[in-house]
Amino acid sequence: MRSNLLETAVAAARAGGAVLVRNWRALPAGSVTEKQKNDFVTSADRESEAAIIQRIRETFPDDAFLGEEGGASGSARAPRTWIIDPLDGTSNYVSGFPFWCVSIAAREQGEIVAGVVWDPLRDELYSAERGGGVFRNAEPLRVSDCAGVDGAFVATGFPFRYRERIDLYLSLFREVFLHARAIRRAGSAALDLAMVAAGVFDGFFEFRLSPWDLAAGSLLIEEAGGEMTDFAGGRAYWERGNIVAGCRGVAREIREIAGRLLKEDEI
Repeated sequence: MRSNLLETAVAAARAGGAVLVRNWRALPAGSVTEKQKNDFVTSADRESEAAIIQRIRETFPDDAFLGEEGGASGSARAPRTWIIDPLDGTSNYVSGFPFWCVSIAAREQGEIVAGVVWDPLRDELYSAERGGGVFRNAEPLRVSDCAGVDGAFVATGFPFRYRERIDLYLSLFREVFLHARAIRRAGSAALDLAMVAAGVFDGFFEFRLSPWDLAAGSLLIEEAGGEMTDFAGGRAYWERGNIVAGCRGVAREIREIAGRLLKEDEI
């Protein structure tokens, strides 16, 4: 049974998703702008974030927020902070490619306690509370039992905001590619991580993600029996955004490969 916290996250995600569906392949002219090269924001992103925050405030008016578009707001003494990506996969959305989602997580005392990834196009809701398991709609989820990178189905994301790191990334990509069954880059890290929790992907790696990209997914994967770390096996991904995630065998072997090719503080 969902708690009030998770029910609120679900309702907020659906509110944001409704905005996105209404604007899907129908964005008004002039509603897309570029925050930095190849990093877009739309009027739908902003409207979705506003709808999410409004819905959460109806139940938790004293909470703080960290959103991709609005940044940080609220008191540092707030009982919790909601970490929001109102549209993960904006480039996909702008281009009409159907792989994007809403991601919402609640953090209390430095720990993610609830997380939701909502994929409205497929009507798939990934949700988790700490200690309560993870679900896709009503179906309980578990990471895959893949033993290692050999034969694994792996997802990744290109470091498009940090192109100066492309050679380091490609060295890791090459080695994983030579072992994995297949690698996919679909363009929404939050949805990729949800699919790791569901056992669709066996593992995932990416450089320089933001907290709103990975907050909900980190709890989904942990509750599904997997793990998320930085490339050194620690938790610096909250500061640096470099992540390896998956079932334990695959995550371990990706870290081992990375350890031969790069150092966490180089990325």
